[in-house]
Amino acid sequence: MWYNRLSEYLLSKDYVNNAICPCVFIKKSSSGFVIIAVYVDDLNMIGTQKEIDDARTHMKEEFEMKDLGKTKFCLGLQIEHFQDGIFVHQSNYTKRVLKRFYMDKATPLSTPMVNRSLDVEKDPFRPCEDNEEVLGPEVPYMSAIGGLMYLANCTRPDIALLLICLQDIVRPLRADIGME
Repeated sequence: MWYNRLSEYLLSKDYVNNAICPCVFIKKSSSGFVIIAVYVDDLNMIGTQKEIDDARTHMKEEFEMKDLGKTKFCLGLQIEHFQDGIFVHQSNYTKRVLKRFYMDKATPLSTPMVNRSLDVEKDPFRPCEDNEEVLGPEVPYMSAIGGLMYLANCTRPDIALLLICLQDIVRPLRADIGME
């Protein structure tokens, strides 16, 4: 109901949206533009200052709303505003993932990803031998990969390739993650 009422109102004020992205409303004018992104009952506005001010004024006339200022946190993303732009990151999420998997006290290292080898004996992605110990259920390996994939999809594409390789090891050996 709320979305329908909001949508009708915005469309009556010359905002446009489409079936592909019905939660985003855009209005362009000779003085600028405003984009309103709707998430449940929260609205995020970006655009030129005059158009944002006009949109805010019109919305407050029609709906009971509270202006919370600049967005600092949205859908797991942290947003920092600066004079010359914004910085989007997931520091809090990263800390929670590290803590969940008992890695919050780990020392970060700059290590390149291991290259695959044509020598089967040296390939880290080869099938395990009978004498190699498979990592047990005490380490929720796939949950850790999933948590890090969310991070890679949002703000850290630099770790995506490594995670794709790691998810191929469905049952890692203790040696695969440095526990030997």
